[in-house]
Amino acid sequence: MNSRTDPSMRPPPVIDVAPRVKPPSLGTRLRRNPEWFTMALIVVICAIVGAINPRFFQLATLFDLLHSATTMSLFALGTLVVLASGGIDVSFTAIGALTMYSITKAVFAWWPDAPFALILLLGALGGVVLGVINGLLVHRLKAPSLIVTIGTQYLYRGILLTFVGTTFFMNIPHSMDRFGRVPLFFYHTADSLRAVLPVSVVALFLAAGVTWWLLNRTMMGRGVYAMGGSLAIAERLGYNLRAIHLFVFGYTGMLAGIAGILHVSNNRLANPFDLVGSELDVIAAVILGGARITGGTGTVAGTLLGVVLVTLINSVLILVGVPSTWQKVIVGAFILIAGTMFAFQRR
Repeated sequence: MNSRTDPSMRPPPVIDVAPRVKPPSLGTRLRRNPEWFTMALIVVICAIVGAINPRFFQLATLFDLLHSATTMSLFALGTLVVLASGGIDVSFTAIGALTMYSITKAVFAWWPDAPFALILLLGALGGVVLGVINGLLVHRLKAPSLIVTIGTQYLYRGILLTFVGTTFFMNIPHSMDRFGRVPLFFYHTADSLRAVLPVSVVALFLAAGVTWWLLNRTMMGRGVYAMGGSLAIAERLGYNLRAIHLFVFGYTGMLAGIAGILHVSNNRLANPFDLVGSELDVIAAVILGGARITGGTGTVAGTLLGVVLVTLINSVLILVGVPSTWQKVIVGAFILIAGTMFAFQRR
């Protein structure tokens, strides 16, 4: 009998038992890529400010934002590395202030014609030394990095104000003054004003690229995220915790030292009271960029978006008549909204 006519000889029908994979929900995508929330806030703020003041949408505004965000971005990239490792550092501004002021003062007194590359290298080395001290103390004392860096922050500030100097001066080395005047790009606006993009923003993009490569393409970067996820598990996996501690704090110190030298060059003024006090703004930018305070997460793109958001709040809202006293209120509200939303999504 033909199998086509006999039902008993026909093969059983094939039943697809594979479960259907639902596309990720909006909450899941947001949890995996929290920087989209920061991007949405930036778009909303730009739309509101642009609607109130159409002059906001011009290239000169972008130049001003990049100029204002350069120093904070360097601080934030270092803070990202520390937060990803499960620690927290609040001494980076003190490192930047001590490095920039002492090196600028010493170079102007002993070698005012020193090349800028050498001054920048000295700033980076000075920051590394101070950062490594933080890493050694955190590793040796087994103490929370927040407590250690609060102590070193006061220590570095005390050394600066007691032994180095307390007066600002505008006589900086010639190469630093020239570097601060070099434009990367400029044009004349409709009001016949000269909008300048300083060459120092190149350091921002270089630091972002190097930080991304270190965190995503090296074993040290994997160790940073592993230690931030679980210190015990990272140790059982064979990561050298001492080396990671020295790296994250040394790298943060290096970026802080570079940021300090660039800050003096751009402002053409050495002030020992500059930089200190902006720690919370920097940490807020990194958290708004998606990094968790408990460690193990964080991206370079999210951190830069967080810096853009905080810079917009601090610099641009004045254009629409928002009092400066409301800036902290708005930043704090955004952090609470982001933290609450991410907490509910994790649940």
